[in-house]
Amino acid sequence: MIAKMVKYNFVLLAAQSDDFVDKLREIGLVDITTTGWEPSEKDRQLILDIEASNKVVEFLRNWCKDEAHASLKGEPYASGREAFTAYVAASQEAASHRAEIARLEKMADELRPWGAFDVAQAEALAAQGIVLRYFSAPSSTFDNELAEWSKQYTLAEISRNSSMVWFVAVAKPADEIVIDAQEIKAPQMDIREVEQRIADEKQQLASLDAEFARAAASLDLLVGYVATLKEQLQNVKVRTTAEEAADGMLVVMEGWAEKDSSGQVDTLLEQYPNVVYLKADPTPEDNTPVKLKNGWYARIFEMVGDMYARPKYGTIDLTPFFAPFYMLFFGICLNDAGYGLILLAIGAAMLWKFREKGMMRRAAWFATMCAIATILFGGYGGSFFGLSLGTYFPQIPFFDFQGKFFSIALAIGVVQIMFGLMINVWGQTRAFGFTSSFGTLGWLIVLLAGSIAIGLPMFGMEIPWFTTSSPAFYAAVGVGAVLMLLLNNIRRNPLVNFGSGLWDLYNNITGLLSDVLSYIRLFAIGLSGGVLALVFNSLAEGFVPEGANIVVRILVMLPILLIGHGINLFMSTISSFVHPMRLTFVEFYKNAGFEMAARNFEPLKKENQINK
Repeated sequence: MIAKMVKYNFVLLAAQSDDFVDKLREIGLVDITTTGWEPSEKDRQLILDIEASNKVVEFLRNWCKDEAHASLKGEPYASGREAFTAYVAASQEAASHRAEIARLEKMADELRPWGAFDVAQAEALAAQGIVLRYFSAPSSTFDNELAEWSKQYTLAEISRNSSMVWFVAVAKPADEIVIDAQEIKAPQMDIREVEQRIADEKQQLASLDAEFARAAASLDLLVGYVATLKEQLQNVKVRTTAEEAADGMLVVMEGWAEKDSSGQVDTLLEQYPNVVYLKADPTPEDNTPVKLKNGWYARIFEMVGDMYARPKYGTIDLTPFFAPFYMLFFGICLNDAGYGLILLAIGAAMLWKFREKGMMRRAAWFATMCAIATILFGGYGGSFFGLSLGTYFPQIPFFDFQGKFFSIALAIGVVQIMFGLMINVWGQTRAFGFTSSFGTLGWLIVLLAGSIAIGLPMFGMEIPWFTTSSPAFYAAVGVGAVLMLLLNNIRRNPLVNFGSGLWDLYNNITGLLSDVLSYIRLFAIGLSGGVLALVFNSLAEGFVPEGANIVVRILVMLPILLIGHGINLFMSTISSFVHPMRLTFVEFYKNAGFEMAARNFEPLKKENQINK
């Protein structure tokens, strides 16, 4: 459900604004409207500083976890700002050293084949008219051509590996050497000198660990520094978007609080000097922030809904309504009890690791719930790591997924769409009165009548008094048609309603067809995952030599099964996560009349500050 909100308008002295915002931040219950804020150049720099500081905190936390750094201790800096500045300088210097090491190592790779090289001696020989030319060639080419090349030139092999040979040719300055080899620029440095420079750079890089250790010892100060910057940004947003009055002497702010906790806000406002406030309920024209307050089960699936948007204030929170469908759809798409057991183990491990409330705890419960749905549906369909359990337990009547689920997937789609229309009727009635829902209600009645009279007989069920030839069916369709075509808006002219109803009828019929057909993906994804699992089982079995014993069978089959089922589990899990979400956001949300919120409820809160 959506939490009830109240709206505040604050009028106070401009000089008090920062202190007033700090007081609101301390109670952590008020969301100040900052809509329309455009950051200045200074504000953008503040945002960049916050992002950079967050990255520093994240880096240092990971740096401390490294066993190589566990023994390094440092003296904390005097402030978070000093720690941040020192870290940035050390980080830039470290990046410079790493770039130089990479350049030198590339140079060393080029010089290493020539060994210890005396550049001065080579230059002395060149002054005497003896020039060394440097070449590389494939080993096979060099070995085959060496005798022929040696007739014309003086060659000396310097080094070789399994594929290449590096050699020099002695020549005069003007000589042209024509051989099938790649000439290389004369080395300008000894490999020993390069390696020494690499060692020096690495030593300087290692010495910076002392600076990082000091920054890590100042981690709490850095966290406080980040909190300070965030609060500065909040104050900037509030000041910039507040409405000025009385030639800038007064400011007017708009704030929001939950209705249940607004009494605490009132208490603060009564005690705070020189503040006038107005308190009122939101109106449809207000840009009211949204906060969801659901029970344990629905709260798990809020993370799914948040990937699209929160519902608009005053409408219906669809989370409790799509959550069971999402679980069901996930289980249908993955459709294997063995895979479900693996997901259940992952979910249980996450629950054990993340015991405090938060996003990861919700994700752990989400994985667990989806795993349970997969185990139940996979067990019902008799699929276990691609094996058909019906072969091993013929006495159990497992569900024939491949043979029967195609039409059931369409039926599930019709059920969810009608459920969405019911919610839409309820939402319109609650917001604008029952008469406003006549158009949607008429379409729902027609769809429900057709599903009962036409759809149920396809599954071997029938209501004798409600068939396609019964008066009750025609009466229901007639009522629905009147509501759709003539009463879709009782405030308009009936002829206008009729034309609008015909256009809506066309759109609804074509839209319904595409919506229902979208649910075929439940069958297709579940079937494809099962087929791939079966393929990997057959592939593993096919590689086993005929007459092999159990040990050989395990050694041959186990790697194929682990890799194959691992790939299939990964890909199928992604599909089982994404496609039910698509059905929720497109088909269900559309028919349920979902409207998205422009903003979430984000009250000002006091950060856990240690340094300001």
